[in-house]
Amino acid sequence: MRKLLLLAMLFASATIFAQGTITGTVMDSEMDGPLPGANVMVVGTQQGAMTDFDGKFSLDVEDASGKIRISFVGYEPKTVQFNVSAGQTVNLGQITLSPDANALSEVVVMGVADLAKDRQTPVAVSTIRSAEIQEKLGNQEFPEILNTTPSIYATKQGGGFGDSRITIRGFDTQNSAVMINGIPVNDMENGQVYWSNWAGLSDVTSAIQVQRGLGSSKLAVSSVGGTINVVTRSSQMSEGGMVQASAGNDGYLKTLASYNTGLSDNGWSGSFLLSRTSGDGYVNGTSFEAYNYYIGVGYKANEDHEFNFMLTGAPQQHNQRGFFTPLSSYLEYGENGEPNEKYNPDFGYRNGEEFTFSGNFYHKPVASLSWEWDISSLSKLSTSAYASFGRGGSIGSIGRINGRQSFALPLTDDGLLPIDDIFAWNSGQDVPAFGDPRQPYSGEGQYQGDFVNSGNQDRSGENGISQRSSVNSHNWFGVISNFETELTDKITLDLGADLRSYKGFHYRRLVDLMGADIYRSEADQNNPNRFLSETYDPTISNTLNVFKSIDDEEKIDYYNIGYVRWAGVFGQLEYVGDRVSAFVQGSLSNQGFAREEFFNETPPEKTDFENILGGNIKGGMNFNIDEKHNVFGNIGYYSKQPLFDAVYINFGNTLNPNLTNEKVFGIELGYGFRSQYFNANVNAYRTSWADRFESDAATFVFNEGQPDENEIRGTANLLGITQVHTGFEFDFYGRIGNKLRWNGMVSVGNWEYKDDVRASYFDENQNPIPGVDDAVLSLDGVKVGNAAQFTASAGADYQIIDNLSVDATYRFADNLYADFDATDALDDPNFEVFELPSFGLLDLGASYGLDLGENRLNFRVNVNNVTDNIYMSESNTNILAGPEDDTYDGVNTRNNVFFGWGRTWNASVSFNF
Repeated sequence: MRKLLLLAMLFASATIFAQGTITGTVMDSEMDGPLPGANVMVVGTQQGAMTDFDGKFSLDVEDASGKIRISFVGYEPKTVQFNVSAGQTVNLGQITLSPDANALSEVVVMGVADLAKDRQTPVAVSTIRSAEIQEKLGNQEFPEILNTTPSIYATKQGGGFGDSRITIRGFDTQNSAVMINGIPVNDMENGQVYWSNWAGLSDVTSAIQVQRGLGSSKLAVSSVGGTINVVTRSSQMSEGGMVQASAGNDGYLKTLASYNTGLSDNGWSGSFLLSRTSGDGYVNGTSFEAYNYYIGVGYKANEDHEFNFMLTGAPQQHNQRGFFTPLSSYLEYGENGEPNEKYNPDFGYRNGEEFTFSGNFYHKPVASLSWEWDISSLSKLSTSAYASFGRGGSIGSIGRINGRQSFALPLTDDGLLPIDDIFAWNSGQDVPAFGDPRQPYSGEGQYQGDFVNSGNQDRSGENGISQRSSVNSHNWFGVISNFETELTDKITLDLGADLRSYKGFHYRRLVDLMGADIYRSEADQNNPNRFLSETYDPTISNTLNVFKSIDDEEKIDYYNIGYVRWAGVFGQLEYVGDRVSAFVQGSLSNQGFAREEFFNETPPEKTDFENILGGNIKGGMNFNIDEKHNVFGNIGYYSKQPLFDAVYINFGNTLNPNLTNEKVFGIELGYGFRSQYFNANVNAYRTSWADRFESDAATFVFNEGQPDENEIRGTANLLGITQVHTGFEFDFYGRIGNKLRWNGMVSVGNWEYKDDVRASYFDENQNPIPGVDDAVLSLDGVKVGNAAQFTASAGADYQIIDNLSVDATYRFADNLYADFDATDALDDPNFEVFELPSFGLLDLGASYGLDLGENRLNFRVNVNNVTDNIYMSESNTNILAGPEDDTYDGVNTRNNVFFGWGRTWNASVSFNF
């Protein structure tokens, strides 16, 4: 009762001291129309409003004079002076916002999303608006649009559709959070983000904001390196639509259609999008087909309640170059001493059609319902409930031919997998290149005399190779709720909860017997010696029904379920004054992990939940020295729960006896400069990440040069890993008049391991490797690999005439170190990693728009890597070059690497109505 009375008194006092009312209309300079949803704030206060469908706003103010600040995602904010008498209403007329090419502007906080505000939130941040994504992404991967952002390194990895990866300040997505409208999307077991599941985001994104470092998210998310906030299109966009078609290199073709109803008189609105993308792939053997759909429905019940429903998904299937390839092989199948960067040894042809042992098929629809409740003029409640159902997995091979797996078989003259020969050998035909002929099954049961395939563990002459899929499906439910209230005109309190439940299904199933009669599975200890023949096509059609039961599917090799439960609470106090703003945040989360094993436990066993408490505390302060200069700092500490594989180790129900939380400590300082024609930011940071557990690849060769069976491939459990990442970042944006805009950035990092690490080793059956004891890896001072520690870019956009513009961007990457096998540093005090050659890439583009009354026709052309530069984007081996070794560009050709793409192009036409 006292709280209600206090709220009533505050409301009454706000009404009593209201001086007057200011109104106006916010316009979009680019579209020459109203800008709904723009944020209008009285500078130095918490008084604010949002523009309606017609771009209009009305705001009661307490002072006779002052300034209002108008902002919108991807537009340059504008400050306007006002003067008003008691009881008077003053119309400020039309206020026009112009697009910010570098989007260094504050963005609107929508729902439960925690988006930073320029010159207020004390974090390092970069924002990219939808117009830039639509124009410059072309047929690149979604994360690649961020490559001109400081301390970000995004690559295509093997080059398959959606197979890209991204790191922020040297940390991958397992340790950097990805949020869509405030909802976390990192896998709850392994923390990863598979971008092929989100390839359609480029079509529906309003803005991407990257908060480097610990960031401003109130949730206890894995933002060690940073947080990528993706804001999708609103259901309340202006009425209209678009159709688009684009084409590019290697058969790339994309079609898209979207429509927005606008906000109706009864409060309903809708936004709909459908697209299809297909192509042969730049890399050989990587054809793909993908779809994207988006449905957004909004309902504004009254002034206090608003609801928004979103459903989006991107079903796809694509072939891959799934494994790093020896540099010597790229050179062997290249010409004139140059590598063939398109070479892919993971596929071949079956009767003239592409057949792969490396591919992916998946569908991960996400549905959310958001509710905004304005409880009073001082308080509001934002709640989002969501559900995700992932269905699909990867494609690969299983089994052996005369002891050799598919990657060890002799290749064709073109360097491809001998698919037709595998079919022939499996069916009993003689293939001299494979050695001994196939033997029919001679074991127990009714299949004597048939050709029976089996798993990798069977090295007998009866074994054969099959195509299989590794399924990684899940059901995920969650709800996030945030209560916000103004304690004073300058202090805001947020309190909230984050609840999640996740169930992940992991098993293998047959795709193709490849000429054999049947498959024999001995992996299930509860049902040994099963003979199976059911196959499952790895296609989009088999992922669409996300509610289909898996109970009756025939499973091979392994079958287990992972359970993760998450319960978190969070709070924040934020102070926003005339020149100083500050926040302090804290969160606690309990993660419960359980594992159910169906094959390797007799009878099948589900563990109890292992509950682990974690959390964080962080804070920061921003000081606006004047209208041009500001400085900020932030500091934070995370006690981060380990990932699922660190809880239950060795791919079984074994609980890690050394289970401990990871410790993350970060500190950051920054400076910003803002003027009419030039903006700049400078940041310095240090992040310490300790007590990590990692399961890494380990390969032992006991008899060099002997057959495949003398090589043991397994894993290494590494305990107590510590990394320290420090760095400096500088980015800027400027313009000369209204014709020329330019931008650039430089980031310098020093990312190293700290202290040595103890490791224990296991083979592929999770048994200790005979003769290999626990060992020490000499990692102290070793560089962290897989991300360029120096990046720079420079770009310019020039408007030649009305509606015609050209742009160019050059980016450079250096200090890129190799990844390494966990056996490489065994008791080697002089261990070091080699550095890959630096590279620079030039991209060009041109845009032309044609006004057709109220409609518009747009044309766009992109050419990426114009100079067709050949470069290595990453290496997962660390073989240093000796004086007698064969090398290419200074790199030992025995290393396994991925090359980036050469010159590519994309052209599109869109019609807006």
